[in-house]
Amino acid sequence: MEACYSANYFGRLFERYGHEVKLIPAQHVKPFVMVNKNDANDAIAIGEASSRPNITFVKVKSINQQDVQSMHRIRDRRVKAKTGLSNQIRGLLSEYGIVTSRGSKGLKALIHEALDSPKTTIMFKEELASLFEEYCDVEERIKQTNNRLTAYANQEESCKRLMSIPGIGVINATAIFSAVGDARHFKTARDFGVWMGLTPKQHASGQKSVMSGITKRGDRYLRTQLIHGARAYLHRANGKNGKLDQWIKQIEARRGKHKACVALAHKMARIIWAVLTKQTSWEAQPA
Repeated sequence: MEACYSANYFGRLFERYGHEVKLIPAQHVKPFVMVNKNDANDAIAIGEASSRPNITFVKVKSINQQDVQSMHRIRDRRVKAKTGLSNQIRGLLSEYGIVTSRGSKGLKALIHEALDSPKTTIMFKEELASLFEEYCDVEERIKQTNNRLTAYANQEESCKRLMSIPGIGVINATAIFSAVGDARHFKTARDFGVWMGLTPKQHASGQKSVMSGITKRGDRYLRTQLIHGARAYLHRANGKNGKLDQWIKQIEARRGKHKACVALAHKMARIIWAVLTKQTSWEAQPA
C-alpha cells in the first residue's frame, strides 16, 4: 500500500485478517505513475514500485504509536498558536510604545502593564484582555498535553530507555517512539540517520564527488526536536569530561556551534537505533 491518508488504519485492519502489510512512501510511488493520475494508474504504480530491489518500506504504526503521534501533532499546532499570539500581542503593544524583554514571563508582565497604562484606550484594553485569555488557555492546554506525554513516557519501557540518552527528554522520547516504534526494520544505525535526514547530500559525477549540507529528509518535526535536544546538551557539556562530551567539544571548537549541534543530533540518532534494537539503556563512557 502507499503510505498516505488513513494507510495506518487500513494496515492494522488488514493485519488482523492475516495479511503482511508493507507501506511504500509516496515519493517512491510517484515516479511510476504514468500519464493521468487515477486509482487504476496508482495501483499499477504501487505494484511497480514494490517490485524495485532497493525500495524502503514503512512500518505500520500500532494504536499506541498513533495515540502518541496525535498528541504531538496537536501539541505542535498549539505551540505555533501560542507563538503567533505572543508575536501579535508584542507587535500591537509596540505601536503604543509598550515593550519588554522576551519570554513568557516578560509577555505577561507586558500585558498587565498595558492593561493599567494610560497609553492604551478602553477599546484596545478589552481586546487585549481577550487575547490574554486566549493565550493563557492555549498555554494551559499545552501543559495538559505535556503531562499526558510525561505519564505515558514513565510507563513505556522504550521511552525510559530513550530518556537515558543525553539530550533526550519526554518530548523527544515519545516523538521517537511514535514515529519509529521497532527500529529493527532499519538494517544499520546509518540507515536510521539517513531516514532522519541528518546525513550530508552527495552530488557525484564520474570521479568528482561533492558533499554538502544535510538532506533534511524524513520527519521534519522529529529532526527539529532532536536538534533542539542536541543544542540543550551542548550547553551542558562544558563541565563534563565523558567521551561524548570531549568529542562534541572538539567538533564545536573546529566547526562551530551550529554544525556541532547537527553532528551531535546525528550521533544521538545512531545511539537511539542501538538502544531500541538492543533494548538496553545508554551508559556514558569515560574519556
